Amino acid sequence: MADSDVPLTPTKPLLLPDEIHWAIKPGTALLRLETTSSREGLLDGAWWPRTRDIVTELPALISVLTEHLGPITRVGVDASAWNDPPARLVVDGRVVHLDSDPVGDDTVLVTRGHNDHFALLVVPPGTTADAARKAMARAVRADNITQAAQILITTTPEPE
Repeated sequence: MADSDVPLTPTKPLLLPDEIHWAIKPGTALLRLETTSSREGLLDGAWWPRTRDIVTELPALISVLTEHLGPITRVGVDASAWNDPPARLVVDGRVVHLDSDPVGDDTVLVTRGHNDHFALLVVPPGTTADAARKAMARAVRADNITQAAQILITTTPEPE
């Protein structure tokens, strides 16, 4: 086989198939993780919990985030949006403190270390898959400057 017959290696990067966006279901977290100190955009990711039971839902999110970000020390939630949030959880043998501040039921603030915060849009349980997919995709855009509440308003259809 001559050199000209050797198949060329593709030079463009391999991308996830478009079908990955259709796989979003309750319990899914989408993250846009930037490792620079100048992260842009208002949100770093999105999470679609199955229920409002934070003791059931949050450990899986923290475990996944820990794999990508390192140890999670705190999570800020709006206590009124969750069923009986405790002051702390033990996840994978580590204590994670829950700050029950009114950050908005549409946002969870995750803290790595002492000062490194990540803001995640929270898609309400019961949201349709199509609306959740649209909201989550918008939240993880690097150029997103829309607040979480407004994303949910514009991507969730009015009840009939």
